[in-house]
Amino acid sequence: MIDDFAKDNLHERLRRDRKALLWKLDGLSEYDARRPLTATGTNLLGLVKHVATVEARYFGEVFDRPSPEPLPRWQDSDGSHWATEDETREQIIGFYRRTWEHSDATINELPLDAPGHVPWWPESTPAWHTNLFAIMVHVLGESTRHSGHADILREGLDGRTGLRPEYEEQIDEEARAAYCAKIELAARAAASIKA
Repeated sequence: MIDDFAKDNLHERLRRDRKALLWKLDGLSEYDARRPLTATGTNLLGLVKHVATVEARYFGEVFDRPSPEPLPRWQDSDGSHWATEDETREQIIGFYRRTWEHSDATINELPLDAPGHVPWWPESTPAWHTNLFAIMVHVLGESTRHSGHADILREGLDGRTGLRPEYEEQIDEEARAAYCAKIELAARAAASIKA
């Protein structure tokens, strides 16, 4: 009973984060979806591509259920963090959605204690770190982390925030500016006390 609850709960949270990540692309131009928004080049479409690749590997290779999609070698990480000019948004989103189907099939068909093997992890990794439960937790952590990155990147582009569109509120620029000014004053005051 607890296994079913745990599996369903983790799976539902993974589904939530998948949708949230894709929602961050809604309404963006091709340029804004692809342009580097951090010093390391992180961008929204690249995050979607990366999370899709991570999910395809962990719910595919790890359980000897290879993804039907061609994947770059795991050692070649540069190719999964950004979209080339030849890759369309629709291709990357389609890849992510097809990965969901493949991952969901793995999750649905295997018990939580199903053993896996992560070839890019050290051989000394304990077996219980690579069963379906542990991999679901790991992938959920990756998805949550990158959905958070996407949330901050999108906020930086146009001020939109939130987990789902139904919770999004109209942006009050004046209230936001006043709130940020209040935080800035507190930061400056704290810095002057420490100086």
